[in-house]
Order: sequence, then C-alpha cells, then structure tokens
Amino acid sequence: MKFKTLLNAAVLFIGLGLAAYSQLNKGSQSEQVTVVPQSAETREFERWQLKEGSIYDGDTLRVVRGDEELKIRFCGIDAPERDQEFGIESRDYLRSLVDMGNGELMIVPIEKDRYGRTVAEVYVPDRKTSAINLNLEMVRAGYAWHYAQYSDTCTMRDQLIAAEGMAKQEKAGIWTGNPQPPWEFRKANK
Repeated sequence: MKFKTLLNAAVLFIGLGLAAYSQLNKGSQSEQVTVVPQSAETREFERWQLKEGSIYDGDTLRVVRGDEELKIRFCGIDAPERDQEFGIESRDYLRSLVDMGNGELMIVPIEKDRYGRTVAEVYVPDRKTSAINLNLEMVRAGYAWHYAQYSDTCTMRDQLIAAEGMAKQEKAGIWTGNPQPPWEFRKANK
C-alpha cells in the first residue's frame, strides 16, 4: 500500500511539475495540463473513441468502440451542472482537452455506479507528453471539485486532493468566487 501511495505521489509530482514548466514556457494558464507519463503508469488502458456530441458537462461523456457504447462518469470529481455558474465553461474545457487527442480516449474502469455508468479514470493521448489525466486536469484547472464522498475507489484520490488545493490557491475557475458544490446545487434544485 505504501508503494502505491508513493507511486501516486510521484505521478502527481511529475505531472504537476511538467504542467508548471509548460505554464512558464507558454505564459498561458489555459494551456496548462496535468500529464501522467506512461512510464509511471502501470495500469491497463482501454482505448475508446468519444461519441460525437456526447460531452454535456465536465465529468460525464459517452465513448464507443465498434458496436459497444459506454457512459463514463469521471472517478472522484464533480463538475458544475450546466445551468450552474461555470457549468458551460467546465463542459467546454473538457471538450478542448478531448480535442487534443482527436476524440481518442484511454479509459481505466474502476466500477459501475448506481445508474449503470462506468466510473473511470480518463486519459487523452497527447503527442507532447504521454497522456493527460482528465480527472486531475479538470480539478487542477478549477473546473471540477474533488468529490471526496465518492473518491475512495479512485486510484488517484491523493492527487485529486492536491490538485484541488492548487486550484484553490491559484483561484482558478470555480475558485474565483464562493462556489456552490454541484452536490449542494442538485439538492437545492430538486
């Protein structure tokens, strides 16, 4: 267990370091990405293609492979709802990240949720790095919360906590004001 924790910390450190280096060289926060070098990643990915037009918010999408189709819920994060402040920005940021890989996604399934969705870590291949972890990047960029209540099964839970801390410190995205978490927004708008 200690090795897994150390490996996860090393992956986050490398990814966030590369993102910071990218930030310094490009001078634009919108170009920052959280990367996970494949050499540090030992899990098996499933390669899928984004189902066209299926990104409705910042933490859910549909993928296809042949005749198969899955609805994917990002493990350990919760993005603003579409009619919530930053909802559209969150969705659009996720779309821009997926576009970097021309719709190709690498999925690491974790479990099925009560709605039958596949809860997963989602990566997009990138020519400049090895892969971008979309779960981490959405939180790091300030377009999603770490969803602590549902992150116990996520292998990158500690990195999500650290990424949210960085986003808060940088006042990125949702952290520019006093954001209402989506789980509270959904409860208030039932």
